[in-house]
Amino acid sequence: MAAEHDVHVPVLRDEAVRWLAVQPGGRYVDCTIGTGGHAEAILEAAEPGGLLLGLDADGEALATAAKRLQRFSEGLRLANRNFRHLEQACREQNFLPVHGILFDLGLSSLQLASPERGFSFQLEGPLDMRFGTSQDITAATILNDYTETELANLIWRYGEERQSRRIARAIVRARPLATTSQLAEIVARAVGKRGRLHPATRSFQALRIAVNDELSALEDALGQALAVLGSGGRLVAISYHSLEDRIVKQFMQRESRDCVCPPGTPQCVCEHRATLRRVVTSAIRPSAEEVHANPRARSARMRVAEKLSEGSL
Repeated sequence: MAAEHDVHVPVLRDEAVRWLAVQPGGRYVDCTIGTGGHAEAILEAAEPGGLLLGLDADGEALATAAKRLQRFSEGLRLANRNFRHLEQACREQNFLPVHGILFDLGLSSLQLASPERGFSFQLEGPLDMRFGTSQDITAATILNDYTETELANLIWRYGEERQSRRIARAIVRARPLATTSQLAEIVARAVGKRGRLHPATRSFQALRIAVNDELSALEDALGQALAVLGSGGRLVAISYHSLEDRIVKQFMQRESRDCVCPPGTPQCVCEHRATLRRVVTSAIRPSAEEVHANPRARSARMRVAEKLSEGSL
């Protein structure tokens, strides 16, 4: 088990602080505090008097973050909550209004390095993949109980895996499955080697997303961010695959427009009013230097929006 907080290098760390426009005395929420890398940078920039609420469904990560950030104890609040409960967590902590919210949607190195968590196809472990142990469904449940069609649809939808039907067929034939290495081997045999990407990468991604209901949770949390952000507050999201990035992009585009009626509607009937301003219209990417130092950053995309004052255009 990885125990040291320095196993995880936060992606776009300086950019997160910059685009959150962190100010001394501000209130910030790190919705996926992980091992505390981004939170540490935010708290440093928010001194003196800054406050940060860190959320995470992973209790082990939260404990690691608490240890790393103990010197900020007066300004730090932690909650073992999935970010789909963002608004409730803020209200429980009397943490309103918020000046900035950060979502770092990737897995942490702590999670990947823990075999018993089952996130990595490179380590032998149980087929778990839960962010929080209170969740009932595991990857093993899905792999052993879903029909072949359900598995194929899941791997296609959440993994964007073109060979999803072939993989699902191989999984059903090999049941029961119990370990990560067993699953990785079955997928590799089904689709063969292809480029730099391990053949099981997309299937593992799909299972993790399904186990944790990640895309629905993100949609819920983005909507709640509007409720807790104060006027001028920043919303920053870092995603690592197209499914998450598309949700963030479309949310920011929609909420930056007054009318969201379908194209061709002769007159606006939606009565929607813009709540956000996109601070940058395209995604912010890590530098070549950061990618070289931290290959995990290669696929990162950061998007930034700002909460409008009521009545702003």
